[in-house]
Amino acid sequence: MRRFRNVKIVATLGPASNDYAMIRKLHEAGADVFRLNMSHGSHDEIRERHAMIRQVESDLDNPIGILADLQGPKLRVGVFAKNEEILENGASFRLDLDPAPGDVNRVCLPHPEIFAALEVGAGLLVNDGKIRLRVTDCGTDFAECEVINGGMISNRKGVNVPDVVLPLAALSDKDRKDLEFVCQLGVDWLALSFVQRPEDVWEARQLANGRASILSKIEKPAAVKDFDAILDVSDGVMVARGDLGVELPVQNVPSIQKQLIRKCRKVAKPVIVATQMLESMIESPMPTRAEVSDVANAIYEGTDAIMLSAESAAGEFPVEAVTMMNDIAIEVESDETYRDVIDASRSADRKTVADGIVAAAREIAETTHIKAICCFTQSGTTAALVARERPRVPIIAMTPLRDTARCLALTWGTDCVVIKEPVDRFKQAVVNSARAARMGGYAGEEDQILVTAGVPFNVPGTTNILRVAPCAEHLIYATDPE
Repeated sequence: MRRFRNVKIVATLGPASNDYAMIRKLHEAGADVFRLNMSHGSHDEIRERHAMIRQVESDLDNPIGILADLQGPKLRVGVFAKNEEILENGASFRLDLDPAPGDVNRVCLPHPEIFAALEVGAGLLVNDGKIRLRVTDCGTDFAECEVINGGMISNRKGVNVPDVVLPLAALSDKDRKDLEFVCQLGVDWLALSFVQRPEDVWEARQLANGRASILSKIEKPAAVKDFDAILDVSDGVMVARGDLGVELPVQNVPSIQKQLIRKCRKVAKPVIVATQMLESMIESPMPTRAEVSDVANAIYEGTDAIMLSAESAAGEFPVEAVTMMNDIAIEVESDETYRDVIDASRSADRKTVADGIVAAAREIAETTHIKAICCFTQSGTTAALVARERPRVPIIAMTPLRDTARCLALTWGTDCVVIKEPVDRFKQAVVNSARAARMGGYAGEEDQILVTAGVPFNVPGTTNILRVAPCAEHLIYATDPE
């Protein structure tokens, strides 16, 4: 199924998209990857959604990526005797380990690890930052706070601690069980919440043991500060703007988003921009102008993927939301300004033969009448390197591994074709590429394509051939070497 855009769309599944017919409609409307939110739904429900995605994939013969988003540790206050209280600005409020119901003066915060890390002057945010507290005194089992921004506080509201690195692993006991479940089920990406340091990613990678790629969600100030090290050990990144906008000043988020996208692109790792992209479409068939601009800006910045959360999981217009994202992407990518921005932001470090091959492929494609770049890839690395160049022509990723094709569903501009028969000679590679280009409508008999591959075949990291080839098979057999 050919997409007439390069940026990929991730759609979250939930109550509004919980049957085969809806999942198929979402994919046909433009969803390339489906997100399974492990914060909601039992294992049985997740298993059913996974099976429906794979059935759609089989029926349409089109690789679909599946991303399982792990919940991460949730920090919450306890309960109140009256279920809720109003905190006044300037008042004192105590957080402690006492499980007794709270009142207007105190409440339980059942996380001793928070108290162990707190310092006087640190900030605490409650209920998505609506309530702001500043620590005036603290110990191993309490924190006396001044209410900076008051308001209603109620049972089990979430707590954010932006000013300190918490001695908490990114994986809770629930996450470890969920990780093993989805890896056995067969997902392509694991999204890791609450990442603060590279070690958090390594734990997930060891548990996954090669069964899924690891995507780090950047939602903590500590992760932004240590981003280069986290990116180095991650396979991809999600700019999770929800919690990031709570724990950091909201005006900082756009510049952080731009910086993270550019760093990911530089090292050819996919990046998703997520949270509140078309939020109003949960209840409205049309987005706001500001939301359209937000989606467009992420595309202009060169992100690999844009994501829908509640819009497709629980909203009233899931198909319309995917269609809107698709339409925005097509419009942006047809704008010459988009190409100017993308070309100006190209800053890859080219140190290997593969780097040189893909850079040359883009240069040749953009200065001649080449219709597509076809890359043979075992692990997906070659396709990712081609995508990093952001060429003006389509990228056809040819792979014998369906898992690789599914994983590449998250990578900018890649249309994936699973090769049914093994390829062990370069002429076979060229013939397969020409057929894929013609069948997909990328090129005609009279056109030319570029083919990248590595010899020996089916060995990751050996990209060493670049060939301009005709799409007419009789010309391939007449001119190409064995």
